[in-house]
Amino acid sequence: MNIGRQTIGETYSLIRPYIRRTPVIEVDGADFGVPGVALSLKLEFMQHTGSFKARGAFTNLLRREVPAAGVVAASGGNHGAAVAYAAMRLEKPARIFVPTVASAAKIDRIRGYGADLVVTGNRYADALAASEQWAAESGALPVHAYEQVETLLGQGTVGLEFEEQNPQLDVVLVACGGGGLIGGIAAWYGGRNKVIGVEPEAAPTLFMALEAGHPVDAPAGGIAADSLAPRRVGQIMFPIAQAHISRVVLVPDEAIVAAQQALWNRLRIAVEPGGAAAFAAVLSHRYAARPGERIGIVVCGANTNAVNFQ
Repeated sequence: MNIGRQTIGETYSLIRPYIRRTPVIEVDGADFGVPGVALSLKLEFMQHTGSFKARGAFTNLLRREVPAAGVVAASGGNHGAAVAYAAMRLEKPARIFVPTVASAAKIDRIRGYGADLVVTGNRYADALAASEQWAAESGALPVHAYEQVETLLGQGTVGLEFEEQNPQLDVVLVACGGGGLIGGIAAWYGGRNKVIGVEPEAAPTLFMALEAGHPVDAPAGGIAADSLAPRRVGQIMFPIAQAHISRVVLVPDEAIVAAQQALWNRLRIAVEPGGAAAFAAVLSHRYAARPGERIGIVVCGANTNAVNFQ
């Protein structure tokens, strides 16, 4: 199935009853030390389950036939929560595998949606291997976090909404993990404006793949390891990246933490490290904004216990 504007639009019509149309807010870059630019923040962390992943999860469960054994997914946390939530809404069994680096906030969400949760291995790749074994043994439908056409179609609806809400953007910055979100968004825009990937320096997955000309194993560490550190970027999204992603910017962990703090201090937005990564590229000037540039930033996840309310 082609991943493009038509199929993403059809997908949006299918999943619209099950997802939120997340808001966009406009802020002055000068408030964050980036004068002369307009920042448009797509608050996708306000999606069901706290991240954009619900879009891809519902697309999989609605477009594919789910067997009696239900669905199975591996996840650093956000995808697992989304699949668990979609399965709960559609009354399907779900088993979710997560690695030990998954945050307590994400584990709590998965359990809260009634899924059978298995914590195994140190990294996403370990959980993925365990989930594949379970799928082979049980007959459950695997729902991949990014290596699935339906997943990219669902995540691409973020781009559809963002363009409808702000059609004047010059560039859109998107955090990269396995590439489902940025692949879907880049497929939606199709080169009509710039899409920039943002990755942690400790997990340069897409950056290394683009340099090599094909997906390669990359380091998988850093503060955002539970959401932005797969072993390698997806095969399905990679041709989209080569065609429609302008470049990838790398940000250090300290810039991600600073972006989290700035979002909280100035806007009272509490997000996880992966959710702040794209914003970090602008604040740290790793993405050098041009005067007058209209910059879209996808704030993509907020499953964190970092803020303690009194």
